[in-house]
Amino acid sequence: MKQVFIYLGIIAILIFATFFIYTHSQFDKSLSLAEKPNVILILGDDIGYSDIGPYGSEIKTPNLDRLADEGIRFSHFYNMAKCEPSRGTLFTGLYQGGHNAMNLAQILRQDGYYTVHSGKEHWPQWAPEHVRAKYVSDQSLTFRAMSEFFEPPSKKWSNPFILNGKEVSADEIYHEKEPFYKTDVLTDNALKWIEKPIDDGQPFFLFLGYGAAHYPLQARPEDIAKYRGTYLKGWDKIREERMERLISKGHFPEGTQLSAPSSNINKFRGHPDGDEAIREKIPIYRAWDTLTEKEKDEMDLEMSVFAAMVDRMDQNIGRVLDFLDKKGIADNTIVIFLSDNGSCPYDSNRDFDVPPGPAEGFRTLSAAWANVGNTPYKFFKQYGHEGGTQTHFILRWPQKVKAGQLTHQQGHIVDIAPTLLEATKTHFPKKYGTIKCQPLQGNSLLPILNGETREEPEFFISGWTDNFRMFRKGDYKIVKVNGEDWELYNLKNDPTEITNLAIEKPEMVQELVKAYELKQLELEAQAAK
Repeated sequence: MKQVFIYLGIIAILIFATFFIYTHSQFDKSLSLAEKPNVILILGDDIGYSDIGPYGSEIKTPNLDRLADEGIRFSHFYNMAKCEPSRGTLFTGLYQGGHNAMNLAQILRQDGYYTVHSGKEHWPQWAPEHVRAKYVSDQSLTFRAMSEFFEPPSKKWSNPFILNGKEVSADEIYHEKEPFYKTDVLTDNALKWIEKPIDDGQPFFLFLGYGAAHYPLQARPEDIAKYRGTYLKGWDKIREERMERLISKGHFPEGTQLSAPSSNINKFRGHPDGDEAIREKIPIYRAWDTLTEKEKDEMDLEMSVFAAMVDRMDQNIGRVLDFLDKKGIADNTIVIFLSDNGSCPYDSNRDFDVPPGPAEGFRTLSAAWANVGNTPYKFFKQYGHEGGTQTHFILRWPQKVKAGQLTHQQGHIVDIAPTLLEATKTHFPKKYGTIKCQPLQGNSLLPILNGETREEPEFFISGWTDNFRMFRKGDYKIVKVNGEDWELYNLKNDPTEITNLAIEKPEMVQELVKAYELKQLELEAQAAK
């Protein structure tokens, strides 16, 4: 009998211990969830390095200025030089993925986050179906590649909106202001949707992919009016002024050379047929003082509409920041802003009889203005040169990141997923259901955010396809144009890529080409597993 009581006592202790561990682990889990930071990831589209106020622009972006003042700016941050590879790398933390790639949002969602995708969705060909917004989001409003900003659109080129996996018309989408304007509408829905997790005490992940300022150049008239006449001084003067401000803000040291003006020499990106007299000028840089007065007025309008689109995006970022303040959650919310690539010089104009601005127009930015956007660099979107692949990057997290920082350490869009997983203390799984998760290829930026020096990654890759590929290791970088011979630059001494060292240092070119080819084989092998 005594042994029976002993056994019963042991069983009782085990039951109590199991209950204690279970209840306390549940408590710890819920407490941990409550403490996790919210994440808002904002991605601009075709906005050049110097097209926002914190990076030297005359475009009015007080809310991005505020974000920079209250957070950290990176003077050097790489993207993947084009829309879909940048987005693929952003969400997966992979330079090159395969069927086992994972979306950052689905990992956070599994860890208890409420996930919202409001904006552009454009995946590279390697992306598996399971990473798409409709599968990883509690709420989603998306459009593929690009769509026009006003609804109803001009019908010249429009991709439908997808609301939680279903194609919808504009009148089926919640919006607060007429006429329907995409940048505003994406914010309307995002703020409505994150009310629920905030009220429930649940952390949220919000992706805002505005689509601004990708063509077509369409903006609200009141925003265009703010800038009309600003650009009559011309692209040469505007570019010089932006360079001066970048130096004064500490992004570049005194004496940094401004690259020579760039024409668009991309042989793989043409334009529609017709209006050849107009079209031949679009990709070519011309000195401003060689333009007629009529051309100057037309070019002032073109850039004024682009500026208005960036301005409207900034107004909406202000709505987001004000919402966080109103809800009392700004301190523990990570807000990130960057763009997917450099400014876009490609001619996709549909009707030269309709000027930039209204819904009926479908106009694109000229190469000379895109070159201004990428100040102080040369070349554009798609190019592996710095003008295509260096973007702005701003992060604010008041609870953890000291305000007013400027870092010159190099980051890359591949680093964002591992950074956010570490910041949210979210474990990257080895398996997700039947998926054997492809390991991340980026490196966390948290040491930099903490004011420390991060061990620089072994390499950086960017540039659209092998025709414009770039590979960087340390201070040296190889890069191609139009699939031609590799160029070589020392970015420490020559950040604006003025002097091609390929002929002078052929052994360095060979060393980097070999390193790139080996790394490419390694990335392809990882993707194929």
